Amino acid sequence: MRLAVDARFTRTDHHDGISRYGASLIEAVSGHADVVMLISDERQLALLPDLPWVKINSPLSPAELFVAFRINRLGADAVFCPMQTMGSWGRKYPLVLTLHDLIYYSNPTPPSFLPLPVRGLWRLYHMAYWPQRLLLNRADVVATISDTTRALMRGHRLTKRPVRMVGNAPREGAVPRPPDTAPEATLLYMGSFMPYKNVETVIRGMEHLPDFTLHLLSRISDVRRAELEAMVPDGASVKFHNGVTDDEYDALLRRTTALVTLSRAEGYGLPVIEAMAVGTPVIASDIPIFREVSDGAALLVDPDDPEAFAAAVRDLGGPGRWQKASDAGMQRAADYSWGASAVQLMEAAGEAVRLFPGRRRRR
Repeated sequence: MRLAVDARFTRTDHHDGISRYGASLIEAVSGHADVVMLISDERQLALLPDLPWVKINSPLSPAELFVAFRINRLGADAVFCPMQTMGSWGRKYPLVLTLHDLIYYSNPTPPSFLPLPVRGLWRLYHMAYWPQRLLLNRADVVATISDTTRALMRGHRLTKRPVRMVGNAPREGAVPRPPDTAPEATLLYMGSFMPYKNVETVIRGMEHLPDFTLHLLSRISDVRRAELEAMVPDGASVKFHNGVTDDEYDALLRRTTALVTLSRAEGYGLPVIEAMAVGTPVIASDIPIFREVSDGAALLVDPDDPEAFAAAVRDLGGPGRWQKASDAGMQRAADYSWGASAVQLMEAAGEAVRLFPGRRRRR
């Protein structure tokens, strides 16, 4: 199968969740199909595997409305996009679109990296479900990354198309942390600082953990950093890294006591499974997606209770408790792999190929 994969959501300097999802899937599925990557900026190639590519318009450009006419020329047997916003008018190929989550319906603040006009359209788009239905029903098959999101899609009747799982996974080749090395008195947070991520509760909880240092790893704006710094309790130790490399992240992850995330909503929570894959315990908010991803291996707490968060950290200091959580996490992480996700993608693409001719004949 000649499979065109939309890689235009790849970042140019460091991966975010969508960027890593797309790049990892491309590398894994290249062992099953003849893959051509669609990019919009040649700097994206630094974070993508060495595979054939074609440069087209940005997914944020008005030209996206007509992108199918350019993709038609590639002769792909199927096209996969790791988002749902790809233009599809005039397409002559089977199409798989992806919906990761429904976070922005309840948390309408758009990502800050989007241009101002696009942020305005983003807010309008998430004021009702019909635009989402319109996009998803333009596909032949819709992919998603969790049963949690699939259930929400069903509940809101977001598409008439088949919904198939193409799962997320930790990085391949994760090496378990040394079992005979005691964890540092540190906690890690990896993720954005948008309001629904609820970093505030983690910071407040540090009041009850004076012997621990909280490391906030992701890039952060000066304004948001000032807001959070003003909340740090007296005597608490909180360090803002404003971005780390993959190697730095891995080194910190393999030394820390736990990775923490008290998000009120999440599409998947990739850092959770990344931590589990190396044997680092996870303390997370007790919400459906983290129950699904961790399957009992994480310590889940009320996201609005700083003391409950702190108590979970202290619980890891009990006899054998840290090691038990570490072992449970590695066992759970073994259920996820990019190889398995690549097989899921090929099955979804094959289904799209089967459905596309029949839909065309009916028209």
